[in-house]
Amino acid sequence: MKRVIIGLSGGVDSSVAAYILKEQGYEVIGLFMKNWHDDSVTISNECPWLDDSNDAMLVAEKLGIPFQTVDLSEQYKERIVDYMFNEYEKGRTPNPDVLCNREIKFDVFMKIALELGADYVATGHYCRKGTIQKEGKEIYQLLAGIDDNKDQSYFLCQLSQDQLAKSLFPIGELTKPEVREIATKLDLVTAEKKDSQGLCFIGKVKLPDFLQQQLKPKEGVIVEIPKEQEVFSHVDTEFNSEEEKLKYLSRKIDYKVDYGKIVGKHQGAHYFTKGQRKGLAVGGTVEPLFVIDTDVNENVIYTGQGKEHPGLFKKALFVTNEELHWVREDLELNSGETIEVMARIRYRQSLQKAMLHKVESGLYVEFEEFQSAITAGQFVAWYSGDELVGSGVIS
Repeated sequence: MKRVIIGLSGGVDSSVAAYILKEQGYEVIGLFMKNWHDDSVTISNECPWLDDSNDAMLVAEKLGIPFQTVDLSEQYKERIVDYMFNEYEKGRTPNPDVLCNREIKFDVFMKIALELGADYVATGHYCRKGTIQKEGKEIYQLLAGIDDNKDQSYFLCQLSQDQLAKSLFPIGELTKPEVREIATKLDLVTAEKKDSQGLCFIGKVKLPDFLQQQLKPKEGVIVEIPKEQEVFSHVDTEFNSEEEKLKYLSRKIDYKVDYGKIVGKHQGAHYFTKGQRKGLAVGGTVEPLFVIDTDVNENVIYTGQGKEHPGLFKKALFVTNEELHWVREDLELNSGETIEVMARIRYRQSLQKAMLHKVESGLYVEFEEFQSAITAGQFVAWYSGDELVGSGVIS
């Protein structure tokens, strides 16, 4: 019997995943990760990890599998929380869920599991793993989950071949309603439990409160840039090369305060992100204001009216070599090569047609259609069919 250690989170997905593994004849052990101690930043006075850990324990009891808790809060603080503060300070918007999978679940947690004699680590992610033979070598594929509505392959876009080799995703072939149905039949305590919201493992936090622990509030101005500002008028430029054109399409516009008018005040540019609408507290505009850019050095937030504002849209983005990752290393592009893919720049976004252009310094992703709120620090992931092939941090 192969031994599988499953990350039991206290949610319905990992509960059913554990049950399926048991049915498939694996020796299953449930492990709950405790990753956060500081309850001063959670929104409600409930203690989310305690409830989750109790639910995970009840599920393990019901399924008749051994259960224990591991405390990873130190590594979590170091690798996720500190990284987040650092990114926000630089004016970028990190994706803690993607990082959490790469750094915690499939690294720290996986190492613990392997030390406990596990052959595999399993999670309740809605995605699938494929295996193909190529030149006599086994290659692992990260495939989208069957349930289009719940596919979570994007969150695993930073996994490596080594990590995939040791991973199992038991519910990838199921839809969410089917998972709930199984849990109900088994009378699991998590059957009706709502999907967790908020930061992975920390629960619901007010992000500004959370960030204020390290990033001190400082007052700055909110500037509204009109749609007609000439910085948005595209000059028909002659480009000397494809790379020059891509550089132009993915450029960051350098806004100045006198491009628009001051419409309000804020408590710190690093609390805001591109595309954000809530929290600006500026009224009296015909259409709602959206953040089109933040300048953390000058502490200015630039906004525009309406979700069609030209300041929100771009056709291309750039990923540096240091932040470029191929799940399928065998498909990596060489400098000068291009390939057509489907790509997304956020979890819930439907896949978009795009071209990848590999250059010396990194990779350009050029979309067929304009994309709204391409945000530095977030991840772009690209697919071939239903296989996630690679990803990178938007620079």
